[in-house]
Amino acid sequence: MASVLDPTLERCFKGHKDVVTCADFSPSNKQLATGSSDKTVMIWNLNPKARAFRFVGHKDVVTAVHFSPSGDLVASASRDKTVRLWTPSIKGDSTVFKAHTATVRSVSFSRDGQRLVTASDDKSLKVWSVNRQKFIYSLNQHTNWVRCARFSPDGRLVASCGDDRTVRLWDTSTHLCINTFTDYGGPATFVDFNASGTCIASSGTDNTLKIWDIRTNKLIQHYQVHSAAVNCFSFHPSGNYLISGSNDSTVKILDLLEGRLIYTLHGHKGPVLAVTFSRTGDLFASGGADSQVLMWKTNFDALNYRELLSRHSKRVTPDPPPHLNDIYPRSPHLHHAQNGTVEINPVVTNIQSADPHVVEVGEAPFSMTGVGGHAGGVTGYRDRPSTSTASASTCTYRQEEEPEENEEEERLGCGVTNLFDERSGLPPAFRSTLEHIVQQLDILTQTVAVLEERLTLTEDKLKECLDNQALILQQALQTDEPREERGAEGPAM
Repeated sequence: MASVLDPTLERCFKGHKDVVTCADFSPSNKQLATGSSDKTVMIWNLNPKARAFRFVGHKDVVTAVHFSPSGDLVASASRDKTVRLWTPSIKGDSTVFKAHTATVRSVSFSRDGQRLVTASDDKSLKVWSVNRQKFIYSLNQHTNWVRCARFSPDGRLVASCGDDRTVRLWDTSTHLCINTFTDYGGPATFVDFNASGTCIASSGTDNTLKIWDIRTNKLIQHYQVHSAAVNCFSFHPSGNYLISGSNDSTVKILDLLEGRLIYTLHGHKGPVLAVTFSRTGDLFASGGADSQVLMWKTNFDALNYRELLSRHSKRVTPDPPPHLNDIYPRSPHLHHAQNGTVEINPVVTNIQSADPHVVEVGEAPFSMTGVGGHAGGVTGYRDRPSTSTASASTCTYRQEEEPEENEEEERLGCGVTNLFDERSGLPPAFRSTLEHIVQQLDILTQTVAVLEERLTLTEDKLKECLDNQALILQQALQTDEPREERGAEGPAM
């Protein structure tokens, strides 16, 4: 039976045209980044009235996304063997790293935002400088594809996992592998540190989730709650919970203090490939093969654990109350799904607002024809207005080589728009005026962005001129000094 502490579906984001492969919340909790097999990165603004951004640039499937700690950059990895650093705004500027010789499976920032670690099908991990945008060193001991890599909270370690059925720990100062965990019945799919950095969790195609204490190198919790491969997971910031996504189409929520499964969420149709908690833990998101991104309100993290710990302390045992840093019991043990878990089947269409207004930024592979067939904006930029909660867009974009389909879809788009006019009750002339104002505002936004860039270039040039002038003046003064000395010595002789 559901309670006020049960997780609830907040919003459903529809905008990707293919499988959603990855997701990450911004540190400010105002944006959510997702990547997809449609080769795009989308930045969703959590304010229901704000626009979403679609970044186009990758040439193949986007496999991973990660916000920098400051939130001013988003890193994305792709099957096109590159990593891109994006500015999560309408500018959509990106820097490209030709990172590996095969698919890049994972990308992640260090806690200080100074370094990136990438993992690839070329069996290597690479560490990069964010500021200098240069390669620093590589880590090579995996014998098969590397699926995931993460920095520890203090940046001194890197954890990685791959198809060689191992999880490895690396020392970032010596660049050596300092430990290897091999207790896997199949490829290891995902790995990450808990908030304190004392434990790592890993998932695998053998349907398991495992938590290791890296201080004692022991397996301390082992969960087998999914009926298919586990693709991803995310620690709650408190370290008390963990969410996981699987090919069994479910999201599972584990209570790590009690060591049990507490919720099973049925919201996706098909494998769940991405799950992530927000930085504050009050929200989490999931994405999968149904091309949807679901955002959930946590709620269950409001549980009063002081009362729970007091109950544990009353047990007749010499051990202290359990905590993730000292999980009880100490020996490896298997956790199966229990009858006491809550299964939640949300109504996926229960969202707060219509699909957000999408702004497409980057190297657009589609024509910029919008509603009514009007072209506007600048190269690589296009708007897609939204009309209702039931449809992802009012019109579809095709390549310029298909004029007949364009005409048909424009007529369809206008039909949907007219239907919206009838529902909204706005006179067509008034709506046309509003659309014109919105278009002008978009053009103004673009103009301001261009002016900002030119102003920045002008400032840089001015600074360069001033520096050159100061250097010339300094050289002139140094030349004049010997002349004055020689002039003073002449009369004396």
